[in-house]
Amino acid sequence: MPDEEDLSKLGPVELEEMQRKNCVFCHIASGKVPSKKIYEDDKCLAVLDINPANPGHLLLIPKEHYTVMPQVPEDVLAHLFLVTKGLSQASLKAFQCKGTTIFVASGIAAGQRAPHFMLHIIPRQLDDGVGLYIPSRALSDSDAGKIAQLISKALSGEAIATTAGE
Repeated sequence: MPDEEDLSKLGPVELEEMQRKNCVFCHIASGKVPSKKIYEDDKCLAVLDINPANPGHLLLIPKEHYTVMPQVPEDVLAHLFLVTKGLSQASLKAFQCKGTTIFVASGIAAGQRAPHFMLHIIPRQLDDGVGLYIPSRALSDSDAGKIAQLISKALSGEAIATTAGE
């Protein structure tokens, strides 16, 4: 494994290639690492999480290596979410659960643990002890306006697809 100095000398393409070669989820997608496959098509693979929050906790991964959500092409992302919908429905039926928690941790600060984009689909029962804590904080109208302006400014010139295929 290269040290920090070696890594600093790599260009973006070389660094990305090294990440792919060392990515356990790329190895799962290629079949080099065994997994409990639940669903597979030409673009993605759903496997049981080896450290599940609840029985039936699934990881849906694209077969191509993307580290975070902004890197995933729109058509692949749309496909992943359609597959997620089907996996959620199957989980509701299989576990007769009351819901599913579906989430993406995109980036280290968001809690992403592996450098491969994925969606988590977790079957849920009431009072199952699985939590997702999102604090509620008061926000003044002034602060809300400033935040809205920051996001709007960041969006200028950025196209956001409003329907699949746009």
